[in-house]
Order: sequence, then C-alpha cells, then structure tokens
Amino acid sequence: MKLPLIRKIQQNASVEEIEATIKVLEAASESPSLKGEEIDVIGELISNCCGALEVHQMISEGMAEKDAANAFMKKVLGSIDK
Repeated sequence: MKLPLIRKIQQNASVEEIEATIKVLEAASESPSLKGEEIDVIGELISNCCGALEVHQMISEGMAEKDAANAFMKKVLGSIDK
C-alpha cells in the first residue's frame, strides 16, 4: 500500500467510483490468462482502492483528511507488526 496513491484516489474519486473500480479489478483478476506478476499488480491496486474507501469513511465520520490518512496507515502498520 502506498499512502500517496491512496490519498490521490480518495481525493479524486467518489466512494461509488472506487467501489466500481474494485469490482472491475476483481473481475479482471479472475482471468486465467493473467500471469502471477499481473495478478500481484491488480491486487495492489485493489488494496490501495480499499484503503481509499477507509479514508473516505473516516473523513465522513468527521476526521480531517490528513489525520484520516495517517490513522489508516498506522492501522495498517500496526496490523503488520502483530
């Protein structure tokens, strides 16, 4: 996950657009002709989109954009450390 990309997606796309993108990427990832590296890239894009959705949610709950992005990354890093 890359915070700058998550922030860019969150700032430039609505929740509905991000959800539609995730749906398309998930469908594309099921193609049997994809190689492992291509599936990894799609998975990374899906992860970044899901992160953008979480940041959107925190902002809608009243958190400042910068604080929401930082809180999300702390959550991700905290789960990795466990």
